[in-house]
Amino acid sequence: MKQFKVRPVPTVLAQELQNKIDGKTKPLGALGKLETLALKIGLIQNTLNPSLKRPVLIVFAGDHGVAEEGVSPYPQAVTQQMVMNFLGGGAAINVLARQNGMTLRIVDAGVNADFPAHPGLTHAKISKGTRNFLRERAMTPEQCEASVITGATLMKKELDDGSNVVAFGEMGIGNTSSAAALMSVLGKFPVAQCVGGGAGLDKAGLMRKRQLIEQAIAKHPMDGSPMLALATFGGFEIAMIVGAMLQAAETGAVMIIDGFIVTAALLIATMIEPAVRDYCVFAHQSDESGHALLLSHLNADPLLLLNMRLGEGSGAAMSYPLLLAAVNFLNEMASFEAAGVSKKIE
Repeated sequence: MKQFKVRPVPTVLAQELQNKIDGKTKPLGALGKLETLALKIGLIQNTLNPSLKRPVLIVFAGDHGVAEEGVSPYPQAVTQQMVMNFLGGGAAINVLARQNGMTLRIVDAGVNADFPAHPGLTHAKISKGTRNFLRERAMTPEQCEASVITGATLMKKELDDGSNVVAFGEMGIGNTSSAAALMSVLGKFPVAQCVGGGAGLDKAGLMRKRQLIEQAIAKHPMDGSPMLALATFGGFEIAMIVGAMLQAAETGAVMIIDGFIVTAALLIATMIEPAVRDYCVFAHQSDESGHALLLSHLNADPLLLLNMRLGEGSGAAMSYPLLLAAVNFLNEMASFEAAGVSKKIE
């Protein structure tokens, strides 16, 4: 597979950035997480004057063979229908991306349908959905690698076109099952701690979902390889997000991490290249039950807690104004000296 080279974020400007933040006309630390965020973005961009250019949010869509086991209360056809809704501008992510000035891209990574040409749709289908991982591995190694490389290629184009801040969304009936299985085998958590209701399973459905994932994990021996786990339990959309993350981090972009499925993709990306974690801003803590534990595993401090569990990149879009606020206060807020304001008496 393509080798990515992700360098740790340089910290040479850390003290200067902190001094600049502390020198603004406010008590020390008074802007809370906005200050932490300003420092992080400045370090990622290795500048005292960071800027956010051409924010883009890419929604990767793919179907999952395990959906035939009834792990979602919605039929698989909803993946295709929601992609058409995205293209029509009627989904939550359309509203939120539009509101916040983010360019929205929709990628067919592996939906079990054929789509007509549309200016808002990137045709990158690997296959019409993965196989049922309860019975066989979801992807061949070749399909998994092709998905990662495709995600990286699509991301490179966005970065080459001028984006320096990117967010990820996903759509795929059954993909919380994939994410839960990946979290369990790679994070070494009991399945019960990883599995949630997804799009709205009742108690009986949730129990069945747990049992199915436990059976699937028992069926497929793992060796600790993130790529083997991804090929076994992942989806084409998850694998493309992994590749997109690796490329974005290699290029030095700020990455906004959405909910449970996107964070599961990040877990894989960090196992391939640990420094990917340095480039991440965590948008929110999803209401999907495994997400809080997964965030803790990644030592992540999310910006928002809004009890959302939609996916699509909705949490990432909601958090983008906070990144703007962090950059703007760092660049535009007056210092004590410039404003002629007295500092705290020591």
